[in-house]
Amino acid sequence: MQHKITFILLFLGVFSYSSFAQTNENDSTALPVIEYSSTAPKYEIAEISVTGASNYEDFVLIGFSGLSVGDVVSVPGEAITSAVKRFWKQGLFSDVKIYATKIKDGKVWLNIALKERPRISAINYNGLKKGEKEDLENKLGLVVGNQITPNISDRAKSVIEKYMSDKGFLNVDAHVYQKDDPAKSGYVIVDIDVDKKLKTKVHQIIVTGNQALTFNKINNVMKKTNDHNWRNFFRTKKFVREEYEKDKTALIDKYNEIGYRDAYIKADSVVPYDDKTVNVYITVDEGKKYYFGNIKWIGNTVYPYEYLNAVLNIKKGDVYNHKHLMERLQTDENDAVSKLYQDRGYLFSQIEPVEVQVNGDTIDFEMRVYEGKPATINQIGIKGNTRVYEHIVRRELRTKPGQLYSQSDIMRSLRELAQMGHFDQEKLKPDIQPNQEDGTVDITYELETKGSDQVEFSAGWGSTGIVGSVGLKFSNFAIQNLFRPETYRIVPQGEGQTFSLNAKTNGQSYSSFSLSFLEPWLGGKRPNSLSVSIYYSTQSTISDRYLSNLNSYYSSYYSYYGSNSYGNSSYYDSEMDPDKYLRTAGASLGYGKRLSWPDDYFTFYGELSYQLFMLKGWYKSMFPMTEGNFNNLSLNLTLSRNSIDNPIYTRRGSSFSLGLKITPPYSAFNNKDYTDEDMTDQKRYKWIEYHKWSFAAKTFTPLSANDKLVLMGRVMFSYLGHYNENVKSPFETFYMGGDGMSAYTSYGTDYIAMRGYSSGSLTPYNTTTSSYSGYLYDKFTMELRYPLSLEQSATIYALAFVEAGNCFSSIKTYNPFDLKRTAGVGVRIFLPMFGMMGIDWGYGFDKAIDGSVGGSNFHFVLGQEL
Repeated sequence: MQHKITFILLFLGVFSYSSFAQTNENDSTALPVIEYSSTAPKYEIAEISVTGASNYEDFVLIGFSGLSVGDVVSVPGEAITSAVKRFWKQGLFSDVKIYATKIKDGKVWLNIALKERPRISAINYNGLKKGEKEDLENKLGLVVGNQITPNISDRAKSVIEKYMSDKGFLNVDAHVYQKDDPAKSGYVIVDIDVDKKLKTKVHQIIVTGNQALTFNKINNVMKKTNDHNWRNFFRTKKFVREEYEKDKTALIDKYNEIGYRDAYIKADSVVPYDDKTVNVYITVDEGKKYYFGNIKWIGNTVYPYEYLNAVLNIKKGDVYNHKHLMERLQTDENDAVSKLYQDRGYLFSQIEPVEVQVNGDTIDFEMRVYEGKPATINQIGIKGNTRVYEHIVRRELRTKPGQLYSQSDIMRSLRELAQMGHFDQEKLKPDIQPNQEDGTVDITYELETKGSDQVEFSAGWGSTGIVGSVGLKFSNFAIQNLFRPETYRIVPQGEGQTFSLNAKTNGQSYSSFSLSFLEPWLGGKRPNSLSVSIYYSTQSTISDRYLSNLNSYYSSYYSYYGSNSYGNSSYYDSEMDPDKYLRTAGASLGYGKRLSWPDDYFTFYGELSYQLFMLKGWYKSMFPMTEGNFNNLSLNLTLSRNSIDNPIYTRRGSSFSLGLKITPPYSAFNNKDYTDEDMTDQKRYKWIEYHKWSFAAKTFTPLSANDKLVLMGRVMFSYLGHYNENVKSPFETFYMGGDGMSAYTSYGTDYIAMRGYSSGSLTPYNTTTSSYSGYLYDKFTMELRYPLSLEQSATIYALAFVEAGNCFSSIKTYNPFDLKRTAGVGVRIFLPMFGMMGIDWGYGFDKAIDGSVGGSNFHFVLGQEL
């Protein structure tokens, strides 16, 4: 109260008589007497002193007061009053007084007497969780060592209440207390006490005035304000004022989408139902429903109005929807009207829809088009590339200096950069800088380099135990730099070529080695690829003595390869016979070409390959032969189309491939009698013959507005045919079931994954060849994916799948409706250094070949695609 009185007196320019005059005349500290009259005397300021503010420099405070030595001021008067008001307004002082300590010879000596507000020595939070405390520390502005004012204290209380309200605690009780710090004079300890009380939830939402939208539809629109209806089981029930306001806006937007452009919320209120919940009352005025009328185009010269109307795809009589109108004009990614102009270079074009007439419930529009002049690309910049040579990046771009601007070319360029694998696909973006004055545009592609070389690890389980695999993949290899040591990072790098090494072994009975090289731009001018690979594998089988003992317990192939109970691995290893083996050596040379028709997403790939299979004493159930050398010379032709946007986490696009792998029909032009049952395997299969057809398709469809939830659909089909019934190839067959990651890779069998079933359990027994081998399979997959992390360091996504497929011994036994069904869930993680890894759980619903139900199975993903 004393401070308030002092402030009022000083504000009026009155210096208290008791302060100046009520002292003993003999007292040497007595202040001069100020006479109050209608005309205040004027004095020249001789000196200004400051007391009570040890934490501030005197000259700073004197300057802030607005008073200066030499000024002539009225005492009392406006200048003194203004100085006092300035200090009070600052809020850093709890008391402000200005004294006249001496008056003599027309001069006055002034003292600014201040009392500082306390400073914070410590802050204590009570009633908050650790995360809430950390959030509020950044919002409150309370800092140890700083002063605390009533305004700061009140603001802190308001911030806390709003923060907790946003979390659903509408009844929060917050207090900011101060207590003197006994250890530090002029400092206080601040205690922030928060009683959150119970979180406020919505008990019921009552909507009136709605006819066009049912309550259930309104409930779906209001995504954050939900009552305890069973439909909202997975939704939040808490009431947050900010989210409620957004939901009201969303409700009106929904009305606008169905033609009610005049709809508005007439009244709304939030009424406590009890201590824990509130009722929300909303009254809407829907107005009437509107429809599109005539649409007239003005200013268009590039495209005729008939074509623009067809692209707009809004007809007279359609329900008025302003959101849909703007999407068709501006924002639809693939076929908005504005995109037509931008793809023709008209970067500066604008289309403004104007309502020109409202007839009852019908609205006529004019689409006013400003086309402008086509924009020419001036400069193409590349920023952030630290991995490959710049010309490697530029050759992938569809935008070139001097070309007309095209939005489609920019999007295609981003896709091609993503497909390279050297840059973070989630952070690719173009910086487009138009210059309307000269009609040009500069485009800079902002890249963030990521490591794409990989150390690949995988493991599989077979009858001999674990088979380990290690591979090195260098995706920025440069064969041109073999003799330039300065370009080496383990290997020469910079040209975007791929060089891979892979080795597998179980240490005793199986080992393999492969090497491959890919040049994606042969010659550097066209995207024509050249690939070369060589490989070798050797696999031993068990001795006759061990096999004889084994057969006394097991009579089927699946017993042999599906059970591990017949002996420990050390005993098994000792029974491997190195003189009984299957060895495979091979090489391939391939050439790929990007096509321009039907579109440039198509490629054609041709590969010539040779394989030599060397068998000695091999196990009969694997192949119909046990001895001899067999040759496989084939030509592989593949027509494919790939338009996916991202090779790691794909959101949209598709990929299709149609392949044919053929060998010469040797049996058609030699003189051998293949009906002779006494013909040896070595003669019958010396040169393997077959024709192998394959088809694969994948589509990716985003299901959410942010393109994160993605539906992947996949179809796979392959058939191994023959020219001669008596020379059916025992190689190139299919082995279906499990994770498709076999411990044995002989290059003579395709391993087809089928989750929910054990390895190979869907492979039929072929009576013709007396072995387990499939000659035809089909597979259908639907997979729902959602990303958990899209960071450069790790891409992680969860998935749920349903799958069906089967494997058949011949085309005669093929039944497209005989499918083995499975469903499950899984997770994938892509690490740049190690590639794709993951684990799936699948449940097979149907019986496998051996009669057992698929049941519950876990499958590991280490590089392969399931």
